[in-house]
Amino acid sequence: MLHFEREEFETRLANARAAMRREGLDALLLFAQESMYYLTGYDTSGFVFFQCAIMTANDEPLTLLTRRPDLEQARRTSTMEDIRLWYDAPGMDPSRELMAILEEKGLKGARVGIEMRTFGLTADNYELVRRRLSNWCELVDASNLVRQLRAVKSPAEIAYVRRAAELADASLVAMLEASRPGAFEGEIAAAGAVPILAGGGDPAPSGPVLGSGDRALLVRSATGFRTLDPVDQLTIEHAGSYRRYCACLMRTISIGRANPVQQTMFDVTLEAITAMTEAARPGNTIGAIDDAHRAVYDRAGYGHARMSACGYSLGATYRPSWMDVPPMIYSGNEMAIVPGMILFLHAILIDAPQNLAMSLGYTILTRDGPAEVLSKVKPEYVVRT
Repeated sequence: MLHFEREEFETRLANARAAMRREGLDALLLFAQESMYYLTGYDTSGFVFFQCAIMTANDEPLTLLTRRPDLEQARRTSTMEDIRLWYDAPGMDPSRELMAILEEKGLKGARVGIEMRTFGLTADNYELVRRRLSNWCELVDASNLVRQLRAVKSPAEIAYVRRAAELADASLVAMLEASRPGAFEGEIAAAGAVPILAGGGDPAPSGPVLGSGDRALLVRSATGFRTLDPVDQLTIEHAGSYRRYCACLMRTISIGRANPVQQTMFDVTLEAITAMTEAARPGNTIGAIDDAHRAVYDRAGYGHARMSACGYSLGATYRPSWMDVPPMIYSGNEMAIVPGMILFLHAILIDAPQNLAMSLGYTILTRDGPAEVLSKVKPEYVVRT
């Protein structure tokens, strides 16, 4: 069930261990499900419980500590062979099993990194680990070690992102076709799900963010689908997902008839995202993308309605988010742009006093020279009647 060649996993592990040695780490406690998928192929939703993979800076095989329901999951989807189990019981504390594994590996007194910035490690579980290992080893935050490696994609990963972008395009076309006065938002969302699933993709790890009327101004998903009015607006933000890799799109369209104010908002928004795309090239920083975004909107008098960030990195992610950060795209972010990054650029205007929204977003691949927009659906002001 591996979705990459073993040689690719071996290269990723070697790069991670080299990074560990540069940071002076003897071991790394992997709690991020994305890290485990990246390094070994391990694919599960069981990260919502206590689960940790232990990687040493030498070539010793990784050891996974997980629950019994994930035993076969780990055996059949990953390169890991040393799988240890903890069992549910009153007062169970899996940090005991974790410490036993570390002791077995001779890590007492060692410098051990831990992934803290992840949905795979809740505060209570972190406290178990911290208290257990206090005065036993030096525990340091290494949340971004594997994450930084994942920010630049291999050719095999880019191929999956391209497929995700194709699925996102098909999904957007289906939702636009289903959008009309009197349409039910739930039916629009359902129409968008079919091309992704029928095309061999995965349910996205978040969204879709889909809302009309007042809900068109929301940039997060919210419960309570409604029926579109005869004259309305509709914001759609969604992701195509393939082998866990995501490609996102965002649009705001008019329903029933064109709105001249929104047409103007669209024109400025298209100018903004075009400038952002031009800025997303090697030689610039991530922050330069947002500088371009701010310059267009502020010059046009929309500074009050724009966001303070304009996108983020994408990759292979798990619920609850398709955002694969860092990096976030905000002014002042000094991270260098290099070829092989997958970034979701979004230009969003929320004019609350007028109850109007206008959003435009797509996924790009950075490369030498100008970035490649992966979506083939032309950005345009859409009116559905």
